[in-house]
Amino acid sequence: MKKILFIIDKIELKYFEFNRLVTNFWLIKEFLERKKDVYITTIQNLSLRGDTAFTKCYETFLSDDNIFYKDIPISKEINSFDLVMFRPDPPVDIDYINATYIFDFVNVPRVINSPRAIRDFNEKLHSVYFKDLMSDNIVTSSLKDIEEFLSFNKEIVLKPLNRCFGSGVMYLYEGDPNTRTIINTMTNNETTLVMVQHFIPEVKNGDKRVLTLGDRVLPYCIKKLPTNDDFKFNTHNDNYITKADLTPEEHCNFSQVAKKLNSMGIPMAGLDVINGKIIEVNVTSPCYFIKEINSLFNIRLEKEICGYLLTESLLSL
Repeated sequence: MKKILFIIDKIELKYFEFNRLVTNFWLIKEFLERKKDVYITTIQNLSLRGDTAFTKCYETFLSDDNIFYKDIPISKEINSFDLVMFRPDPPVDIDYINATYIFDFVNVPRVINSPRAIRDFNEKLHSVYFKDLMSDNIVTSSLKDIEEFLSFNKEIVLKPLNRCFGSGVMYLYEGDPNTRTIINTMTNNETTLVMVQHFIPEVKNGDKRVLTLGDRVLPYCIKKLPTNDDFKFNTHNDNYITKADLTPEEHCNFSQVAKKLNSMGIPMAGLDVINGKIIEVNVTSPCYFIKEINSLFNIRLEKEICGYLLTESLLSL
């Protein structure tokens, strides 16, 4: 294997160099250190000519222990690559969905995560595949259903189905004078589905990011702490990230989740977990917090991930 394509977010492309907070930075850097040819692109640069998929992409290179790219667009058939890392960020809007359709015409040995699988897996809604490992929840646009759920659970969280990084997530308690306003805003007056979950008070202590790779759960994880002005983690900052450990029960439970996701074409995922309960399953461009994990556990996580990606891709040839 020699040629690898990363499909990244357009904001990530804008701030490509030196961005060590981003998982792709570490994976691209490791692949380059292994003498692979790595190219980057965005979903706006994908195209079809007849039934052949192309991309306008940019060649990356290493210099002074950092990654850069040559700002000279090159047109390439996507099928000319050995491995494609499909990692644009949400929202999963119509442009995102259309990009996954392009890959219905791609025949690369490995595309990770599978665009078709991502298209078929909503990070909020499809978490209920693992309902036994979740807190009480419903998916609905009904004001009445949400009010009844709130009355039973006393405290709830409402989440848009297509956003990321805590965007648009709202907390409600029974008796909140803004209850109907918040519900109507979140559901666009009962026209838009939302995920509604029982509020887990332990969120004040943070949530774990549990990482899957193929059929297994990685032994390294971090805890994301809420900021002073919010009940959830909403800024990627070392001050709000600490080392965490998995309990034996969590490792056993989440290993089954990893196997299910991998069988669906999602070998790389990030589970957000509070008190042993899954609150979300991140599959689009899951952050592996490589910089932080490397520092906290004294490892080189990118080596393990890239070794897996290369081995699995060769096995599928």
